[in-house]
Amino acid sequence: MKTAIALRHIHFEDVGTLAPVLNEAGYTLTYIDPTVETLHPEQVMQADLLIVLGGPIGAYDEKPYPFLKAELELVRQRVESGKPMLGICLGAQLIARAMNAKVYPMGVKEIGFSPLTLTAEGQQSPLAELGDVPVLHWHGDQFDIPEGAVLLAKTDICAHQAFAVDNRILGLQCHLEADPARIEQWLVGHANEVGQTGLDPIALRSAAAELGERLTQAAARVMRAWLANLK
Repeated sequence: MKTAIALRHIHFEDVGTLAPVLNEAGYTLTYIDPTVETLHPEQVMQADLLIVLGGPIGAYDEKPYPFLKAELELVRQRVESGKPMLGICLGAQLIARAMNAKVYPMGVKEIGFSPLTLTAEGQQSPLAELGDVPVLHWHGDQFDIPEGAVLLAKTDICAHQAFAVDNRILGLQCHLEADPARIEQWLVGHANEVGQTGLDPIALRSAAAELGERLTQAAARVMRAWLANLK
């Protein structure tokens, strides 16, 4: 069996609908919570795949959240190792920072379901499996594209939605992993942000219900294609 480690910062932001695909591809998945657990670099480096998940803090917030310093260093070591890594939202931002790219506030929140616009490179990547299926966005920061990476996707609000380094690193600003059937956890877990931005939880809930299996299947296709191409 191959091993996958997922760094999870908040309980409901897990690998979501991607878990069955990992299992299908022969991976055993272990979660580590960097906010309370000690990170052991040798354990993470030995894993066949590292997944760095999202969370409601900034990738540049190591002063108020000191655990990020050790996590960022671990991500940097993983980048240098050349081994596969998937970053989602905060995770993608940490990968970008580890590769010396900037991460910064957009000045606006992008929250809700909308499709990605793929670049020419994105159309030749696993993200092409999404087609026009809307994915969940839930962020207020964005990353610059690291040197040596290629831009795969954008939206009208966020110019940098995804990047790749060869076939081994994929950084996603959007939450491809989010399970539409569990949107209530997001609405409750981020209730303050929903209220502060004036979003309608009823509309978000309806959009998740409408997308349902369509988004789940599209996300699975992307993940299968990416895993199949890993070096």
